[in-house]
Amino acid sequence: MSSVTAKPSKDPEELLPLSPDEEAVVRALNRVIYSLPRAIDADMLREQGLPLIEYLTLMHLSEAADRQLRMSELATICELSLSGMTRVVQRLEAQGFVQRVRCEQDARGWNAVLTDAGFARLVQSWPTNLAATRRHFIDHLAGLDLKQLAAAMQKIAS
Repeated sequence: MSSVTAKPSKDPEELLPLSPDEEAVVRALNRVIYSLPRAIDADMLREQGLPLIEYLTLMHLSEAADRQLRMSELATICELSLSGMTRVVQRLEAQGFVQRVRCEQDARGWNAVLTDAGFARLVQSWPTNLAATRRHFIDHLAGLDLKQLAAAMQKIAS
Protein backbone atom coordinates (compact mmCIF):
# COMPACT_ATOMS: atom_id res chain seq x y z
CA MET A 1 0.00 0.00 0.00
CA SER A 2 1.46 3.35 -0.97
CA SER A 3 1.13 6.40 1.19
CA VAL A 4 0.78 9.95 0.02
CA THR A 5 2.64 12.57 1.97
CA ALA A 6 1.33 16.10 1.82
CA LYS A 7 4.04 18.54 0.92
CA PRO A 8 3.99 22.09 2.23
CA SER A 9 3.42 24.68 -0.47
CA LYS A 10 6.65 26.41 0.53
CA ASP A 11 9.92 25.32 1.99
CA PRO A 12 9.55 25.63 5.79
CA GLU A 13 12.62 27.85 5.89
CA GLU A 14 10.83 30.36 3.60
CA LEU A 15 7.74 30.59 5.81
CA LEU A 16 7.40 33.65 7.98
CA PRO A 17 5.91 33.25 11.43
CA LEU A 18 2.61 34.99 12.06
CA SER A 19 2.83 38.50 13.39
CA PRO A 20 1.19 39.09 16.78
CA ASP A 21 -1.82 40.68 15.02
CA GLU A 22 -2.12 37.78 12.56
CA GLU A 23 -1.85 35.27 15.40
CA ALA A 24 -4.54 37.12 17.36
CA VAL A 25 -6.91 37.05 14.34
CA VAL A 26 -6.38 33.32 13.77
CA ARG A 27 -6.94 32.46 17.43
CA ALA A 28 -10.00 34.71 17.71
CA LEU A 29 -11.48 33.20 14.54
CA ASN A 30 -11.13 29.71 16.00
CA ARG A 31 -13.13 30.83 19.05
CA VAL A 32 -15.75 32.69 16.95
CA ILE A 33 -16.40 29.65 14.75
CA TYR A 34 -17.69 27.80 17.82
CA SER A 35 -18.95 30.51 20.14
CA LEU A 36 -21.04 32.59 17.71
CA PRO A 37 -23.45 29.84 16.60
CA ARG A 38 -23.79 28.69 20.23
CA ALA A 39 -24.65 32.20 21.42
CA ILE A 40 -27.24 32.73 18.69
CA ASP A 41 -28.64 29.24 19.27
CA ALA A 42 -29.04 29.96 22.99
CA ASP A 43 -30.98 33.16 22.24
CA MET A 44 -33.16 31.37 19.68
CA LEU A 45 -33.95 28.54 22.09
CA ARG A 46 -34.64 30.85 25.02
CA GLU A 47 -36.83 33.32 23.14
CA GLN A 48 -38.38 31.17 20.41
CA GLY A 49 -37.96 27.54 21.42
CA LEU A 50 -36.43 27.07 17.98
CA PRO A 51 -32.85 25.83 17.60
CA LEU A 52 -30.66 27.82 15.22
CA ILE A 53 -30.26 24.86 12.84
CA GLU A 54 -34.03 24.61 12.48
CA TYR A 55 -34.27 28.37 11.86
CA LEU A 56 -31.53 28.13 9.21
CA THR A 57 -33.30 25.21 7.56
CA LEU A 58 -36.54 27.19 7.34
CA MET A 59 -34.62 30.23 6.07
CA HIS A 60 -32.84 28.34 3.29
CA LEU A 61 -36.07 26.68 2.20
CA SER A 62 -37.83 30.07 2.13
CA GLU A 63 -35.17 31.39 -0.26
CA ALA A 64 -35.29 28.40 -2.62
CA ALA A 65 -37.36 28.14 -5.79
CA ASP A 66 -40.84 26.87 -4.88
CA ARG A 67 -39.64 26.85 -1.25
CA GLN A 68 -38.08 23.43 -1.73
CA LEU A 69 -34.65 21.86 -1.88
CA ARG A 70 -33.33 18.36 -2.39
CA MET A 71 -32.38 16.94 1.02
CA SER A 72 -28.73 16.51 0.03
CA GLU A 73 -28.54 20.12 -1.18
CA LEU A 74 -30.18 21.38 2.00
CA ALA A 75 -27.70 19.36 4.06
CA THR A 76 -24.78 20.92 2.17
CA ILE A 77 -26.12 24.46 2.57
CA CYS A 78 -26.68 23.92 6.30
CA GLU A 79 -23.30 22.19 6.64
CA LEU A 80 -24.78 18.98 8.04
CA SER A 81 -24.49 15.35 7.06
CA LEU A 82 -27.46 13.96 5.17
CA SER A 83 -28.47 11.91 8.22
CA GLY A 84 -28.20 15.00 10.45
CA MET A 85 -30.33 16.99 8.02
CA THR A 86 -32.87 14.17 7.91
CA ARG A 87 -33.24 14.37 11.71
CA VAL A 88 -33.73 18.16 11.56
CA VAL A 89 -36.31 17.87 8.78
CA GLN A 90 -38.14 15.09 10.66
CA ARG A 91 -38.47 17.40 13.70
CA LEU A 92 -39.73 20.24 11.50
CA GLU A 93 -42.07 17.87 9.69
CA ALA A 94 -43.57 16.71 13.01
CA GLN A 95 -44.40 20.37 13.76
CA GLY A 96 -45.99 20.88 10.33
CA PHE A 97 -43.27 23.33 9.19
CA VAL A 98 -41.78 21.14 6.44
CA GLN A 99 -42.99 18.31 4.22
CA ARG A 100 -40.85 15.74 2.48
CA VAL A 101 -41.85 14.81 -1.06
CA ARG A 102 -40.28 12.60 -3.70
CA CYS A 103 -38.16 14.43 -6.27
CA GLU A 104 -39.98 14.68 -9.58
CA GLN A 105 -36.74 14.36 -11.57
CA ASP A 106 -35.36 11.44 -9.55
CA ALA A 107 -37.76 9.17 -7.70
CA ARG A 108 -34.93 7.99 -5.45
CA GLY A 109 -34.41 11.42 -3.92
CA TRP A 110 -36.44 13.52 -1.51
CA ASN A 111 -37.14 17.23 -1.36
CA ALA A 112 -37.87 19.22 1.77
CA VAL A 113 -40.69 21.69 1.17
CA LEU A 114 -41.45 24.66 3.42
CA THR A 115 -45.12 24.79 4.40
CA ASP A 116 -47.12 27.96 5.02
CA ALA A 117 -46.93 27.19 8.75
CA GLY A 118 -43.14 26.87 8.42
CA PHE A 119 -42.92 30.22 6.66
CA ALA A 120 -45.07 31.81 9.38
CA ARG A 121 -42.75 30.31 12.04
CA LEU A 122 -39.74 31.73 10.21
CA VAL A 123 -41.33 35.19 10.08
CA GLN A 124 -42.20 34.96 13.79
CA SER A 125 -38.65 33.99 14.80
CA TRP A 126 -36.78 36.33 12.43
CA PRO A 127 -36.64 39.31 14.85
CA THR A 128 -34.98 37.16 17.52
CA ASN A 129 -32.41 35.87 15.05
CA LEU A 130 -31.73 39.39 13.77
CA ALA A 131 -31.29 40.80 17.29
CA ALA A 132 -28.99 37.93 18.29
CA THR A 133 -26.92 38.27 15.10
CA ARG A 134 -26.49 41.98 15.69
CA ARG A 135 -25.74 41.64 19.41
CA HIS A 136 -23.28 38.75 19.14
CA PHE A 137 -21.61 39.64 15.83
CA ILE A 138 -22.42 42.69 13.70
CA ASP A 139 -22.27 45.22 16.56
CA HIS A 140 -18.67 44.14 17.23
CA LEU A 141 -17.61 45.05 13.70
CA ALA A 142 -18.32 48.79 13.99
CA GLY A 143 -15.77 50.82 12.07
CA LEU A 144 -14.58 47.95 9.88
CA ASP A 145 -15.01 47.91 6.11
CA LEU A 146 -17.74 45.26 5.95
CA LYS A 147 -17.64 44.98 2.16
CA GLN A 148 -13.93 44.20 2.31
CA LEU A 149 -14.42 41.81 5.26
CA ALA A 150 -17.21 39.97 3.44
CA ALA A 151 -15.07 39.66 0.29
CA ALA A 152 -12.15 38.27 2.29
CA MET A 153 -14.40 35.78 4.10
CA GLN A 154 -15.93 34.63 0.78
CA LYS A 155 -12.43 34.13 -0.63
CA ILE A 156 -11.40 32.09 2.40
CA ALA A 157 -14.56 29.96 2.23
CA SER A 158 -13.99 29.11 -1.42
